[in-house]
Amino acid sequence: MRTLIIDTATKACSVALFDDGALLASCHEIIGRGHAERLLPLIAGLPDQGRAQMIMVNVGPGSFTGIRVGVAAARGLALAWKADIAGYGCLQLVAAMAAEQINQAQAIDVVMTGGHSEYFFQHFAADGLPDTDPVSVSPATLAPLLSAPIIAGDIPDAGRARHIDIIPDASKWYLIAKLPTFSPSPVYCRAPDATLPKARP
Repeated sequence: MRTLIIDTATKACSVALFDDGALLASCHEIIGRGHAERLLPLIAGLPDQGRAQMIMVNVGPGSFTGIRVGVAAARGLALAWKADIAGYGCLQLVAAMAAEQINQAQAIDVVMTGGHSEYFFQHFAADGLPDTDPVSVSPATLAPLLSAPIIAGDIPDAGRARHIDIIPDASKWYLIAKLPTFSPSPVYCRAPDATLPKARP
């Protein structure tokens, strides 16, 4: 079965196509912004234009806009292709990528850039499973939460543990392929930057 991976929750725009667990092709670009314009051309550049029976999408937490772009594209393609769809966690993939790099079982604190000068944080035990829910915290609130010997993510070196600079990459999805999936709905962990005005009575 072919599986298309869509990852737009961070400053990277990343896609990958797997066939029965084997990576067929992938593309990973650090673009900052512009996921809506870049995503579909990247998918079209995959074998068979990325067509798959299963679509996995990074549902966050991360960039509000990036998450919405990825989830909307995944839902649209799933409808057009009559494919199944599910989500995976941004911080979950970062933890798995870090564990692969250190090649040993250790607890990992994942810290990714959030909005409004905050960070997304989640602690993962040595078995790779999360010990906490993902949360959005201020720098001052983050410091007391850090306890693992490894910090993984896209923030500067925190100075209290070994730091591994990681951005999610769709080609690494196989590292979490056997873990429970998420609903293909955005996981924001904080209120949106803007809200629609309330209707007048």
